[in-house]
Amino acid sequence: MSGIKLTKVSKSFGAVGVIHDVDINIEQGEFAVFVGPSGCGKSTLLRMIAGLEETTKGKIAIEDEDVTHAEASKRGVAMVFQSYALYPHLSVFENMGFSLSIARRPKAEIQQKVKAAAEILRLTDYLNHKPSQLSGGQRQRVAIGRAIVREPRVFLFDEPLSNLDAELRVKMRMEIARLHRQIGATMVYVTHDQVEAMTLADKIVVLKSGIVQQVGAPLELYRNPRNMFVAGFIGSPGMNFLKGKIIEGGQGTARVELDDAPGQVFTLPTASALAPGMAVHVGVRPEHIALGATEGAVSMPVTAEFTEELGGTGYLHVLTAGGAEMTVECRDSRPQPKEKISLSLRVPEMLAFDAEGRRLS
Repeated sequence: MSGIKLTKVSKSFGAVGVIHDVDINIEQGEFAVFVGPSGCGKSTLLRMIAGLEETTKGKIAIEDEDVTHAEASKRGVAMVFQSYALYPHLSVFENMGFSLSIARRPKAEIQQKVKAAAEILRLTDYLNHKPSQLSGGQRQRVAIGRAIVREPRVFLFDEPLSNLDAELRVKMRMEIARLHRQIGATMVYVTHDQVEAMTLADKIVVLKSGIVQQVGAPLELYRNPRNMFVAGFIGSPGMNFLKGKIIEGGQGTARVELDDAPGQVFTLPTASALAPGMAVHVGVRPEHIALGATEGAVSMPVTAEFTEELGGTGYLHVLTAGGAEMTVECRDSRPQPKEKISLSLRVPEMLAFDAEGRRLS
């Protein structure tokens, strides 16, 4: 049984289309993350699943039930928003049990469900506190608890950690991952932060301009991106891209030369035969580049710009002779700004893309 299935789903505001023929299948109990830049349509898509936005075309099914045009209250979903939306005059217990009270559920049932959710979220000691007495992370856990007591078929999270500081975001990511393992519910989570997506997801849906670019497990998208957008968006830092051209095309391979490394021709696998002279983009991740010369690698002179220092690891930003910006992962030496250095790019980890950004290798 599918948790959520979207079939050719589209959304338009008047003549302006914002979601275009989206097909997604989220298995029951799966943690799916919609990720993409601001304005890509991820929150709109989540609100369509929730029933807060009308679906223009297509079908939305939850546990094989067509809910495309069903009221939000009839879909069996619970949504956690970016803002906590807690009632300041109510206690944690009253906030968590509010929807059950409105539904006139028995007091014993409310007591049991709220206490069970509080135990899961480690809020038992705070049930008599008001929201003003809680930290940001505790307030967000109360908002999640309010969703848990409803026992929904699907949990929907709309950028729930955006208002938290960096350290608390990390802790809350761990809390949400633990919650998913504990209750095993289907969850859909929206974020623009690809680190959150990589950390939490069983399945990532990458969106751009309302179009699904790729769907897959986090490491699948990282290692085998379908296009340049996914390659550049998934991973922190993203993939480096360098311009080059095909020197010689073959059946299943191509000989390639980079504009910033003339005379060094190397072989990359390709899905089809490519014509000599064809312009390509070659992608290589920061961890697949070394400082200095390495046998069998493509050597490239660059100028160091600055280093993002993270302690054990640093990210060196450089400029090539042609003005391309690159990021290199450093674990030992740290070149000085404006220092002329040489990089070694590992050929086996390189990916080739055509001029439109489609994957070739």
